[in-house]
Amino acid sequence: MENSPQTSVLYNANCPVCNFEINHYAQYAGAHSLPIRFDDLNTDARDKWGVDADTAARRLYVLHDGTLTSGIPAFLVLWSQMPRYQRLARVVSVPGIKQTACVVYDFILAPVIYRWHLRRLRKQTARTTN
Repeated sequence: MENSPQTSVLYNANCPVCNFEINHYAQYAGAHSLPIRFDDLNTDARDKWGVDADTAARRLYVLHDGTLTSGIPAFLVLWSQMPRYQRLARVVSVPGIKQTACVVYDFILAPVIYRWHLRRLRKQTARTTN
């Protein structure tokens, strides 16, 4: 996939795991002048996505050339836009590896990170109401 000025990433900057990883990609994209925009779902930037905050917090979303993807397919689109990660995108795209990565992300990693996110939100709410 060619670099496109129409690549955007929607992520949860309040999630330490998500924020760490996406900030790394954002710094790389910035240092290499790659046309990738990174939108924090906790800002009004999410309004352009048509995805509610809870849905957006459950997984990574990437919009490229008018196509919205999420989960591992979204990572593949993002990685294919960054020269350093294109090899990773090719490897993870291999049949078998891709299906395994999707299962691990969809049924283990993303749900665990999402539950952690919800727990942090409950703790923050409890602190502000006490």
